[in-house]
Amino acid sequence: MNTMFYVVCIVAIVFAADTFQKHLKLKREKEEHNPEIEESLAKIAVLEERIRVLERIVTENKPDLSREIENLK
Repeated sequence: MNTMFYVVCIVAIVFAADTFQKHLKLKREKEEHNPEIEESLAKIAVLEERIRVLERIVTENKPDLSREIENLK
């Protein structure tokens, strides 16, 4: 076997090891959940629901509008 074969093998091993390390790093980052992001997403969901209710109240013409507004508080 010539020297070129060994060079190609070493380069291939280095690239494979680098790719594997990147894969493990991405996998580790996906597993780590950020509690601030989860809390923000929960707040956004609550606010979206409130906006839906307000849109429904504004678009519907109902006599019990004041009761619905009180339910939001």
